[in-house]
Amino acid sequence: MAYRILHREWRSIRAMWYLMIFELLGTVAVLALFGIAQPDLFRTQLWRAGDQMGFNSSPNIVLYAYANYEPLPNVPFVWTERLTNFNVAISVISLFVLITKMIGVIMHLWYPLLALVFNIALVALYATSVYGQAGPDYADPTKPSAAAWYIAKPCSVVPNQSIQKSCTMAKGTFAATIIMLTIYLVNLGLNIWAMLPTDHKKGFYESDDDEENSPAAPKGNTHWEMHGVPPTPRTGGVAVPYTPRTMAFNTLERKLPLRSQYA
Repeated sequence: MAYRILHREWRSIRAMWYLMIFELLGTVAVLALFGIAQPDLFRTQLWRAGDQMGFNSSPNIVLYAYANYEPLPNVPFVWTERLTNFNVAISVISLFVLITKMIGVIMHLWYPLLALVFNIALVALYATSVYGQAGPDYADPTKPSAAAWYIAKPCSVVPNQSIQKSCTMAKGTFAATIIMLTIYLVNLGLNIWAMLPTDHKKGFYESDDDEENSPAAPKGNTHWEMHGVPPTPRTGGVAVPYTPRTMAFNTLERKLPLRSQYA
């Protein structure tokens, strides 16, 4: 028996369908939250509030660099518009992958090897998003931050109600991203489980060229051509070969009665 890497069978289709339900709910959530946050609903507001409380750098570092003719600083990834657009993009990709997966499962084309590529890619994308949303800010040496303040601290540290609402929404977005990362990690686990070799018939398949092991082939000493043919007749104690071709000629002989008159 040979291991097939492409046409593997899933160990539990039911688990996949249950996960797709949670994946659908999570995808809708991140689509809404990331879409609301674009382009800058609360990013700069939280950045500025953190600067005022001494938690992170200031949004004005770029303006200061322009004003003083200094090289432009590297804006922390957590405060960049690039992260916001990145989050929107991966939420759209998640929806596309989910639709593709549902069609593939229904059509029996969602093989574990194909799913493995998508799951690894999505785990990497959501891990990057989680890192970005809770990322460090070392742009200002006087106010270093190992993690975004709205993740590391409660929203109540800010007296402003508007900023508290923005902080709560940012926390919710971060939580939804972690849930999606967890879902794809579980999907990846099911993927790896399905790809592992096993002695079960779903894990191994017989070779197409191995006719002897074919389940349709007759067992024992029975010949394929003679399968289902009556026993070989004997003439004078000597066995006469009896094949389907012999049967055809004998039938033909019976249908020609005048042939014996000219023999």
